Amino acid sequence: MLLYKDILTDDELVSDAYPIKEVDDFLFEVDCQNIVVKKGADVDIGANPSAEGGEEEMDDDSEQVINVVYSFRLQQTQFAKKDYMTYIKGYMKAVKAKLQETHPERVADFEKKSVTFVKSVLGNFKDYDFYIGESMDPNGMVLLLNYREDGITPYFTLFKDGVKFQKL
Repeated sequence: MLLYKDILTDDELVSDAYPIKEVDDFLFEVDCQNIVVKKGADVDIGANPSAEGGEEEMDDDSEQVINVVYSFRLQQTQFAKKDYMTYIKGYMKAVKAKLQETHPERVADFEKKSVTFVKSVLGNFKDYDFYIGESMDPNGMVLLLNYREDGITPYFTLFKDGVKFQKL
């Protein structure tokens, strides 16, 4: 199994146990599911009853969560558009500095693609929810949660150059 960790904070963000696709050699998109868990219990990532025509049952001791959020203890955070712009400028600068140390050949492509992507995020800002790693370090990657065209399927977007990989 491959674990994706934040290069700045070392937080575990996701693993290849979830469907991940690379987009434009710049981003990773991680498909998620809404699951029902017992409060204070371990998550069951087995069959998804709603996907099989059944109903997911919830009682007072249960809550609906996004599997990746639950499994990696991601923390939701909030941004106003102006605050996000401030954050993303600092984050991109930090990732660029890491790239210059480790993969200088990727810096120009990273700069070009990051401008285009950030403009896209700002243009659709209201569509995103924001999550950070378990350490809640404000300098780390903010994962972007959006929903597929069906309006039901959540997915996270991560910056490819903002993660490192650890084999388990």
